[in-house]
Amino acid sequence: MSTTTNASLQQRKEAATPRGVGVMCGFYIDRAKNAELWDIEGRRYIDFAGGIGVLNTGHLNDKVAAAVAAQAEKFSHTCYQVVPYELYVSVAEKLNAITPGDHAKKTAFFTTGAEAVENAIKVARSYTGRPGVIAFFGGYHGRTNMTLGLTGKVAPYKLGFGPFPGEVFHAPYPNPMHGVSEEEALKGLEKIFKCDIDPKRVAAIIIEPVQGEGGFNVTPNSFLAALRAICDEHGILLIADEVQSGFARTGKMFAMDHTGVIPDLMTMAKSLAGGYPLSAVTGRAEVMDAPAAGGLGGTYAGSPLALAAAEAVIEVIAEDKLCERAQLLGDKLKAKLDSLKTDIPHIAQARGLGAMVAVEFMKPGTNTPDAEFTKKAQQYALQHGLILLTCGMYYNVMRFLFPLTIEDAVFDEAMGIMEAALRHAAA
Repeated sequence: MSTTTNASLQQRKEAATPRGVGVMCGFYIDRAKNAELWDIEGRRYIDFAGGIGVLNTGHLNDKVAAAVAAQAEKFSHTCYQVVPYELYVSVAEKLNAITPGDHAKKTAFFTTGAEAVENAIKVARSYTGRPGVIAFFGGYHGRTNMTLGLTGKVAPYKLGFGPFPGEVFHAPYPNPMHGVSEEEALKGLEKIFKCDIDPKRVAAIIIEPVQGEGGFNVTPNSFLAALRAICDEHGILLIADEVQSGFARTGKMFAMDHTGVIPDLMTMAKSLAGGYPLSAVTGRAEVMDAPAAGGLGGTYAGSPLALAAAEAVIEVIAEDKLCERAQLLGDKLKAKLDSLKTDIPHIAQARGLGAMVAVEFMKPGTNTPDAEFTKKAQQYALQHGLILLTCGMYYNVMRFLFPLTIEDAVFDEAMGIMEAALRHAAA
């Protein structure tokens, strides 16, 4: 029997790995299945983090695991740009078909969400011949230098890592709870055009239809429609970053499906491949064809193992009706949070689309974000076997990213722990 403990591993971790890789949990996983995991000392946890939105189809989904195992029997890697394979083409065809819009599309695969965003910017610049990019306050787009430049949140992501790329500008994001109306956000964008960059020099505007790290803020449909009109007026491409919001999380395959707005380019990753590293950029065919041959790709881009997983994930979402399941679970969660408002006045708002749900906490009777309450509730939940994530510009938002395949009994158990955690923090 192994004598390894969480404490001994923690000591080894401190000695061997840098502090910059922040780790939330002090225990180490041994195994997992669907929405549950067990640490190396045998303790069980309900996973409401899902690898930060990666596991919409659950840990080790049977169909996904079987697809990866079958592909591993054939080959694991050739580099698609050297020796291509059918999986790359077939999954691209599927994404071209299921993403918003009935126009001709093409898809390129990469490895991480940041890679997808960075390549979307490359494609946009290549197509338009323009340098400028506009992102939004509170947006999160990745950890590479380019995507950190796009990210609209300094701590902890940007601290000490500058300088960042030029020709990237940030506009206000509409968030009435924090004092920014849609009208003010659009005026802020117009000020960028007046003060910082001619709109005729802007290649793209990139926005999350539901902000992830920023606090699960749902971008108003009317605001997205206004951005679409501005882009059309000035020849700017609209990029929807669906890295976290995609693949049934919001109650539809993609968050943009709720809006009636069609982006020119869309970035995807996280739950695309059920835990295997894969990302994608899907866009208008003529836009995606702008870069010269050899301008896109990467050694590991479009891993055959990850593509096998992605093909299975798309099938599981349809067969198990996970869009409908997301809506059902999200409604149940929001109803529970709303029912606690009277007893827990720290609850300012429960919000989200489908199962992309968050709750924001303020100090009672004020509009002051309460990060301390949020952290206290998160820690209590973890101590009692429920893994929860926080987010938001002020660290006062709790987000929920449970597998959509979670069993009803496990979901209800988690709801009980969550309620106890909120009541404990409020006491």
